[in-house]
Amino acid sequence: MNVPAKLPGETNREYAFRTISDNIISLNIEPGSMIGEQEIANELGLSRTPVHEAFLELSKSKILNILPQKGCLVSMIDSDLIRESRFLRITVETALVEDACELAKESDLRELEDNLALQEFYLSKDVDKILALDNEFHRTIYRICNAMQCYYMVSLMSIHFDRVRSLSLHSVKDLTIVSDHRAIFDAIKKKNPKAARAAFQKHMARFDLDWNIITQEYKQYISNSSK
Repeated sequence: MNVPAKLPGETNREYAFRTISDNIISLNIEPGSMIGEQEIANELGLSRTPVHEAFLELSKSKILNILPQKGCLVSMIDSDLIRESRFLRITVETALVEDACELAKESDLRELEDNLALQEFYLSKDVDKILALDNEFHRTIYRICNAMQCYYMVSLMSIHFDRVRSLSLHSVKDLTIVSDHRAIFDAIKKKNPKAARAAFQKHMARFDLDWNIITQEYKQYISNSSK
């Protein structure tokens, strides 16, 4: 498991939640594996309480299945849960990219452009860094629209979709993620909500093409009902 540094102002529960969810998304903690509170607490240098709280939070999205006296089972990749989390994200973020066309300030545009520059730099160098920058790009749009509570709710359910995004970045050679983000940014900068909507929905539609590749290359991670 990758153990990052604790962020300034981050509570122990938030740190445990972030670390566990990031490792599930990156597949450092593999689908179908068992994890225990004490094991994770030891790795993070925490007591069991914040880890227990993080497990409970993650179980709400069905990414973890808590088994009394045994530990937690990390869910297999389930197409139904992916479809549901993707639907939620498309519904919320389509509205947000349109709103961002009116709400984005010059400082916000600079932040998005700086993020895109880093995406372009890391595109052929570091897949995990690209995923982190992708998440930060979308998070910035939520912040621009003053919708951080929505971000929290969508992020919790999106763990299912994010695992597939991680696999896609490792498997799909024709990466269009940066050009997609550039098209969303250009539409926001030009204050064109129609173009922003179209660019975002095109970005999210690429999953349909990637899913066939992923299910063939990572059969061991896919639930039987999704095959």
